[in-house]
Amino acid sequence: MNAPAKPPSQPPAAPVFETFGCRLNAYETEAMKELAAAEGLGDAVVVNTCAVTAEAVRQARQRIRKLRRDNPGARVIVTGCAAQTEPETFSNMPEVDLVLGNLEKMQAPAWARLAAEARAADASGAPGFGVASEPIRVDDIMSATETAGHLIDGFGTRARAYVQVQNGCDHRCTFCIIPYGRGNSRSVPAGVVVEQIRRLVGRGYNEVVLTGVDLTSWGADLPGHPPLGDLVQRILKLVPDLPRLRISSIDSVEADPALIDAVASDRRLMPHLHLSLQAGDDMILKRMKRRHLRDDAIRFCEDIRKARPDIVYGADLIAGFPTETEAMFENSLKLVEDCGLTWLHVFPYSPRKGTPAARMPQLPKAEIKARAARLRAVGDAAQTAWLDSRIGATERLVMETETRGRGESFAEVELASPREPGALVETRITGRDGAKLRAA
Repeated sequence: MNAPAKPPSQPPAAPVFETFGCRLNAYETEAMKELAAAEGLGDAVVVNTCAVTAEAVRQARQRIRKLRRDNPGARVIVTGCAAQTEPETFSNMPEVDLVLGNLEKMQAPAWARLAAEARAADASGAPGFGVASEPIRVDDIMSATETAGHLIDGFGTRARAYVQVQNGCDHRCTFCIIPYGRGNSRSVPAGVVVEQIRRLVGRGYNEVVLTGVDLTSWGADLPGHPPLGDLVQRILKLVPDLPRLRISSIDSVEADPALIDAVASDRRLMPHLHLSLQAGDDMILKRMKRRHLRDDAIRFCEDIRKARPDIVYGADLIAGFPTETEAMFENSLKLVEDCGLTWLHVFPYSPRKGTPAARMPQLPKAEIKARAARLRAVGDAAQTAWLDSRIGATERLVMETETRGRGESFAEVELASPREPGALVETRITGRDGAKLRAA
């Protein structure tokens, strides 16, 4: 069912936005909010989807149905990676009025057109956008050559700001559908990044997070092919008033010497790296078409820890990849200890249509689920041990709320007394409460 036409006299409500998936999606949702507001788009629901797993797509569909029930008069727009890779899946849902591609969602003309069509539909009494002949607006993502055409001044809080410096991916890991949702790698020029971070610092942000789809590929498409480390060092040099810089997920095999030097030498670069490891067995890594082996990951973690002893690692790991034997899975379990991992993101393998891994011999779903649970249990134990080791130590926090802050190591810390959101606070850790630390 399409959204019923609303009486022309009814004032338009502000659009509702829902985000699934990564920090980059969260960044882009904030940009879409500004674009929609600038063009005057009224009563609408915008769902920014994720395609990383089949479960993510299922959850998005489920949420869309509920949003339609909760917002019966609103127009429903679906965008994001899942909308890009399988637009018909969402267009065929009776709850959806329009599917918008990942390129289009970041373009002001696309939102201007939607707002104009919505006003025209309201005036004529037509449902939806009044354009039933074009319910899908998804261009070829591989044609994209630029990214981050719209800059935002934060996420509506004073805790931290995310800055998109890269989009897309040139690699073709056998399990991953994301390049087909994001396109090839595109980098934001260093000067643009530095200028945005200056603006954010001027607005009072104490922490900035660099984000992208394949962050360590930043610069490969720019003149001179500068590595990510050059960008990081340039930010630290040219924005001296920035208290904290954080890097989101990186591919350890692509970490360049300048990046490693920055981690080792500048305390404003947070001692927390989230690594795209995916597995701990060499045969599975080869079948995934990854660019590193088990020993490469271990060596990287050891080398960085020698240079920066307070470093804390997170990692993405997949359980139950096709052909994975029990012995191969054990290697992934052991990787948690061998690399000294603290924060795990565990993904049960999910076949994505069109990827090579989907055509490989699959494991039973029950076995995939069981292995994911075992891997999470090992990760939880490592996390608990690390959190307990922090009791009695001093943590410097950036406050996310009045009573919750985030340490340099990315640990959440609950405080007994309120502080100003966004402020930098130094405090002593007094205990642990589940996956969080406690402080006075």
